[in-house]
Amino acid sequence: MAQRKAVRWHIAVFLAPAVLVYTALMIVPLFGTLNLSLFNLDGAKARVFVGLANFVTLFGDPRWSAAFWNALANNAWFFVVHMLVQNPIGIALAAILSTPKLRMAAFYRTAIFIPTILSFVIVGFVWKLILSPIWGIAPGMLDAVGLKSLFAPWLGKEEYALTTLALISVWQFVGIPMMLIYAALLSIPDEVIEAAEMDGVTGASQFWKIKLPLILPSIGIISILTFVGNFNAFDLIYVAQGALAGPNFATDILGTFLYRTFFGFQLQLGDPHMGATIATAMFFIILIGVCFYLFAIQTRLRRYQF
Repeated sequence: MAQRKAVRWHIAVFLAPAVLVYTALMIVPLFGTLNLSLFNLDGAKARVFVGLANFVTLFGDPRWSAAFWNALANNAWFFVVHMLVQNPIGIALAAILSTPKLRMAAFYRTAIFIPTILSFVIVGFVWKLILSPIWGIAPGMLDAVGLKSLFAPWLGKEEYALTTLALISVWQFVGIPMMLIYAALLSIPDEVIEAAEMDGVTGASQFWKIKLPLILPSIGIISILTFVGNFNAFDLIYVAQGALAGPNFATDILGTFLYRTFFGFQLQLGDPHMGATIATAMFFIILIGVCFYLFAIQTRLRRYQF
């Protein structure tokens, strides 16, 4: 007679607290938001089911669609700057810091990672002071190296404000891809590196031909984390430019657009139902991006994993 396997109840016991907390803080609010986006208020201020009418308004009504597409385009540019600047710099820093002969590598890692733990309020306020054309130190620093003519009120010009804020965000968070890639580089087996050196592949050539292909899965993870983080961004824009995301909504992203719509701001009344509609649109944008990565990119990167 076959012996019955013991039921591993301890697994459920250990998982239960995390599952309950995640359900209470993430799953329930998510379905609440999805439900709220399907309702609206009629003339008597009664809640009525409208189906997808709020989405039709968001994408079809010029008063809403113009602001939504502007915020989405700004969000996309915010993400592109991080992908083209933050992640390559993080990879380069990790490659340099993983060099065995580099002295004080621990100090450099710590110094680069420190801005990551700073509050958005501190970062936004300090950089506004630095870049201020009136009392900021940026004009004086550029003048010291003979480049004062290049200075402009970057946070006050429509064509520069969003890129400037994106670069500030890059400065704050470049430590995250650096540390993840650094850990990936250290996980490469010594036998692989020794074999490459025996074949005469060293230095930069070794990184491009051997190490980079092996850390592609980690680069993919960093890319999707950058995508999710940037399309959920809000804090830095709000601190530096306010809820109106000036100048003239040039730095308006989906997060600030959602905030103004849901809670209201100044003379604009809050509309929880349209705010939930915007939040739902953000959820599906992020979901589509994550699914594309998982099914179209991650499957191709598996062959590089050990």
